[in-house]
This record gives sequence, structure tokens and C-alpha cells, in this order.
Amino acid sequence: MQIEDLRIFITVIRAGSFTAAAEQLLLSKQYVSRRMAALEASLGARLLIRNTRKLSVTEAGQVFGQHAQRILEDIHEAEQAVSERRRALQGTFRISMPMSFGMSHLSPLIAEFLSLHPAVRFQVELGDRQVDLIGEGFDIAIRIGTLADSTLIARRLGRLSRVICASPAYLKRAGEPRTPEDLLAHACLRYGREGQTGWELLQEGKRKMLDVQGPIISNNGEVLRDAAIAGLGLVLLPEFIVGPALARGELLPVLAPFHPAPLSLNALYSQHRQRSEVTRVFLSFLEERLKAGE
Repeated sequence: MQIEDLRIFITVIRAGSFTAAAEQLLLSKQYVSRRMAALEASLGARLLIRNTRKLSVTEAGQVFGQHAQRILEDIHEAEQAVSERRRALQGTFRISMPMSFGMSHLSPLIAEFLSLHPAVRFQVELGDRQVDLIGEGFDIAIRIGTLADSTLIARRLGRLSRVICASPAYLKRAGEPRTPEDLLAHACLRYGREGQTGWELLQEGKRKMLDVQGPIISNNGEVLRDAAIAGLGLVLLPEFIVGPALARGELLPVLAPFHPAPLSLNALYSQHRQRSEVTRVFLSFLEERLKAGE
């Protein structure tokens, strides 16, 4: 088994095909195919399933891929440790971040970080889906809200306040709610998926869950914000999404004494990434900048 074979295997998994991997590695497709066949022969196990439509990874391939990734990272860190350029932070870093917050807050911070560390290369995926951090080869995922139990390490980067608001036209037509229970009689524009869209408020220091209803459910905050501006109902969203509309008077806050609990902003990464200098420096940078902006 050769180290080159590990690099080719990881690239094939991420690229999704021999052809795409060969293009990224500047190798021929035939060479990539031969090296993967040799790797499987040396291991005595099928790692990849090939057909005319797509390439998939076997269970053995997924396990081997996780270990191969760690080996490559250890080799890279060993090379950095003896390199004359060790003081210059370097490496390729793959990150997943939520769409709205990523574009409004994290995008300019990434640009600033790269200007400070020009030898670092970022691969950024914006989206609200919960990625498989290890299986998909991400170094870090930035996530908002309650985290599911896992073996991943979570580092809190900050908290995001939320607000309930509506357009002046809607409040004139439907009236302003005075208590959390009043929300049950209002049109509420809900974030999430069916069955996971209740609103949790703080009432006299206690959390209160309300099964609100309304005309729209969406997993995108901008969609709900625009619907609220159009007068379709009340919305509960982070201030970074509705802040500009509140400043312009397009939306008005309601139920101020019953503020929703803030959302946690966390960075998730696997245990073997703790030793990564890029991970350490980048998370410290994000934490400093985000707290400064609170």
C-alpha cells in the first residue's frame, strides 16, 4: 500500500467518480482505476462499487476512508512540523455553514482570515442540511441551535438573539398579541419542518412551548421574513435575518417581555481535528470576531 493510493482514494470519494478525481489530481482515469484496484487487492476488500451511472462507497470503504483521512492529516502535520515554512499557516480546510448566517456574517470573516493566512485554502459549502462531518470529509461544521448527541466536539462561538415580529399592516388587521397564549389565534410563519415548528418562549423564567399555526412552513429564514413583510403573519427569527427590516420599520417587534431563548452558535469537529493548527487558529479567530460584533 502506498501513501499516494490513500490520497487517490480520498479524492475519489469526495469527487464521486474516477474521472473527476483524475482531473483534480492531474492523472489519467486509467491510472486512478489501476491504483484503486491495487489498493483493494492489497486489503482484500471491496472499497468501491462501480457501475455505469455512479460510484458508491462500501461500508468497508467508509471505515477505511476515515482512517485514511486521519493518516494523511497526520502525515501533513508531520511535514509541517519539520518544514521551514511552519510559521506560515497552511493547508486545505473544508467547512460547512448555514446559508443565511454564512452569507451575512461568516463570508466576510473568511475573506479576512484568508487575507491574514494566504497559504490556507478553504472549501466552503453553504446550506442548512446537517452534513455528515466525518463521512463527507468536512473539517468543521458551523451550526445554529440545539445540537444532537454525538462523539463530535462542540465549541460555542456565540449566541444569536431572536425576536417575534410582524408588519404594521398585519398588526393593524389582526391586532397585537399581548401574551404568549395570544399567538395561538394568530397566523404564525414557522421555521423548520412539519412536526418541528412549535415556538418556545420564556415566560416568567420558564420555557413555554406553543403549537402555533400559520400559512407557511419553511427551512429558510429569508422566505419567512419576506412573507412577514408582506403581511402574512407573525414570524420568530434571529435578529441577523430581520434586523434590517426592523430598522426600516417594515417589521415591528411584539411580545418584548417574552423574548424567545437565544440560539447557540457552535463549531463542530471530530476529535482527531483537535491537533490541527488551522482548526485551532480559525476557531479562535471566529470566536474573537463574532463576540466583538455582539
